[in-house]
Amino acid sequence: MRLIKNLTTKVEGKQSLMLPEMAQALLEPEAYPEAPGKIELVQTQMSFLFLTDDYVYKVKKPVNLGYLDYTTKEKRQFYCQREVELNRRLCPEVYLGVVPITRDRSAILVEGRGEVIEHAVKMRRLPQEAMMDVLLADNRVSPEMITSVAQKLVEFHRKAETNADISAFGEVDIITQNTEENFSQTKKYISNTLSPEKYQRIKDYTDSFIEENASLFGKRLADGRIRDCHGDLHAAHICFTNGICIYDCIEFNDRFRYCDVASEVAFLAMDLDHYGRADLSHIFVDAYVAQSQDNELLELLNFYKCYRAYVRGKVESFKLDDPYISKEEKTRVLAKAKNYFELAESYI
Repeated sequence: MRLIKNLTTKVEGKQSLMLPEMAQALLEPEAYPEAPGKIELVQTQMSFLFLTDDYVYKVKKPVNLGYLDYTTKEKRQFYCQREVELNRRLCPEVYLGVVPITRDRSAILVEGRGEVIEHAVKMRRLPQEAMMDVLLADNRVSPEMITSVAQKLVEFHRKAETNADISAFGEVDIITQNTEENFSQTKKYISNTLSPEKYQRIKDYTDSFIEENASLFGKRLADGRIRDCHGDLHAAHICFTNGICIYDCIEFNDRFRYCDVASEVAFLAMDLDHYGRADLSHIFVDAYVAQSQDNELLELLNFYKCYRAYVRGKVESFKLDDPYISKEEKTRVLAKAKNYFELAESYI
């Protein structure tokens, strides 16, 4: 299992003292039932991930980021369970379940005895070399592989749940809420990860597109195109192993997962552009449209590409505020955030 490679953190010596007690304990092999040979820590703003030889243990951080709330143990357990349930839709073999982290006297253990102090999502570890972002960097993603992803996604969207409550998330008011949230949450990063001019240009384009295409958004809703999707479909979440595993969907906020399938397709298409593979991006979109017969999707593609690139720029910007991420990592994060905001502007 692999998250964004720029967030891989090797914790040694004094650096481990920055971590909470539980995280420090889970860097020790004796904390695990399988006694792994080595443990690697990967961080996101939301989670600590402990990579052992065969498994990944994902522990949610006690944070409230506005769009998610993990501040109590009960909430973190609930969202661990939701993560397993939702990700088994596209990657059933990997998500093994939710396991307790316990304190037995002075020892903190995974699946141990004693007081339950935390929970973790337990996953099989996926091969890093089979991740789409790694393969893209090595120029080893073929048109056939991209077409297979499109086929899997069409079938997933066809079966994905939709109802009146889910469809409501395709209403113009909700779409506007999502975009306005983006802009309000990135104001603090203006002149850091994006310029005032870039911010205003993207905002003006977004507001105008929504206003001018209200009837199109309404038709998408009426046609059942709003589904319970993956919500975070980019290259780092796709693994070509024993078929195609698409993992790490959004579990913490239904509003980000309930969306137009066009938005989901645009997300991966945008990310392929980000990796400099506009050719594969076109192949992916064309394959999806051909299989789904959703030609109308093309009218929304650049709008949602812009939206999704802006979201990625925002999420990278958030990491600049994480006290557990080193200065060196933040330098890379800053460059990545700027790149995504530039990509967002390019779709206007």
